[in-house]
Amino acid sequence: MQRHGPGDTAALRLRATGLLLLVAHLVLVGWLMLRPRTVPWVPAPNLEPLASINAELTLGPWEALQHLGGSALLLAPLGVLLPMSAGRLNVSPLVSLTRTVFAGAMIALAIELLQTGVPGQVPDIDTVLLNTAGVALAHLAVVPGCRSRLRRRNEDLRGATPTIPRVGLAPQADVLSGSRTYL
Repeated sequence: MQRHGPGDTAALRLRATGLLLLVAHLVLVGWLMLRPRTVPWVPAPNLEPLASINAELTLGPWEALQHLGGSALLLAPLGVLLPMSAGRLNVSPLVSLTRTVFAGAMIALAIELLQTGVPGQVPDIDTVLLNTAGVALAHLAVVPGCRSRLRRRNEDLRGATPTIPRVGLAPQADVLSGSRTYL
């Protein structure tokens, strides 16, 4: 068994917690978005991008904020829970953002496609756009700061590599005591 450092159990607990919260959130979203509703009439599905967003904006700023904000906040926790469940600390911020936004967009698209078969639920392409924007904003607001904080904490637990003061280099470590020859 390979050991990775002093914070292994904490990292595993964080990853397991992230996975558990991710599953719980997806179950809640599935229940909210895929349950049948009894309504007297159902509008036509919106397949034109930005059409329902423009219609909401004409109602006024407060109503638009309520309707559009709800769609953006529905999947926003995925922006934090997806990277948390992956458990990677040393990853490029751009790669992490791209991976998370793509996964969030695919989940939003899957929900909208599943809604086509649910009575009373109407698919809307703008909901996919707003859900994806919410995932991206939550990721940008939380994940980079938390990752840097966790990396610093991990370095503090491991201890910094000693360096030679005037040169700024770390000394070479010998794995075997008799492996080095001096000429």
